[in-house]
Amino acid sequence: MNGHGEKMTRLREQAIAALLETSTLAAAAKRVGVDESTLRSWQKDAEFAESYRQARRDIVSRATDGLAGSFTKAVENLTDIMESSKNDAARIAAAKTVINLTLRAIELDDVEERLERLEEQLQGEGK
Repeated sequence: MNGHGEKMTRLREQAIAALLETSTLAAAAKRVGVDESTLRSWQKDAEFAESYRQARRDIVSRATDGLAGSFTKAVENLTDIMESSKNDAARIAAAKTVINLTLRAIELDDVEERLERLEEQLQGEGK
């Protein structure tokens, strides 16, 4: 599709990028060169809103991937503090952090497993 529709698609893509990169709706609208009310109405559009949510998920996913590489080192540091620090408060704080992170990881694994089972059940019912 050429012409107006193609330009509108580019503007909406630019608007999503601007929303992700700026701190206010007004700043995003200004960056894209559209009125703030136009951007607000686009946000109400289901397709635009889903594209925006997906773009945000992608950013968070990339950031999480970056953090995952540091996770092992962070746990090693906490464990080292927990085991060898002369400071009782530091050892206690490190131990609490390790316990909380471990419990949270287990909870997330459990939720993910239950969600996968529910999705499988729903797919089976839909057939």
